[in-house]
Amino acid sequence: MAKIVVVYHSTYGHTKVVAEHVAKGAKAQLIAISPEGDITDADWASLDAADAIILGSPTYMGNVSWQFKKFADASSKVWFQRRWLDKVFGGFTNSASPSGDKQVSLIALQTLASQHGGVWVSLGALPSNNKASTGDDVNNLGGSVGLLARSPADASVSEIHKGDLDTAVLYGQRVAAIAAKLKS
Repeated sequence: MAKIVVVYHSTYGHTKVVAEHVAKGAKAQLIAISPEGDITDADWASLDAADAIILGSPTYMGNVSWQFKKFADASSKVWFQRRWLDKVFGGFTNSASPSGDKQVSLIALQTLASQHGGVWVSLGALPSNNKASTGDDVNNLGGSVGLLARSPADASVSEIHKGDLDTAVLYGQRVAAIAAKLKS
């Protein structure tokens, strides 16, 4: 079985819930980026030892949070030593709006993975995009690069759409399956 780590930032708890569902699907370790944008030395060691890394951030003002960006910038030391070369990567983002420029955040996560020489895993799920579709459907936001989740601005952490959380579990499973194939 592949060792998988989900590293994420969450300010209000919504992205944390999504991260927990991704980790559940992937049977992954969770690493939370602190409110100051930091992780511990032990967390860096876990990321170095992982076969797959799943990156997660809320989308704020059309990009990842500054705390996630600080973590990404700090990974330049890892990049210089090529410690994450050929690892499997995936990513997810969450924001209040159905679009909310989430695609920009996913591209930022994918670019970070590519700079590290990683292998990116797409969502791999067809969109639920017909008139009967609801927030309870898998991939109801129509993502393909990675996982998209929506948490309305006035919603509690317990009100994240069921379809987004189901998609999170499926995405975690997909990353884990691909990491296991590549590891064998």
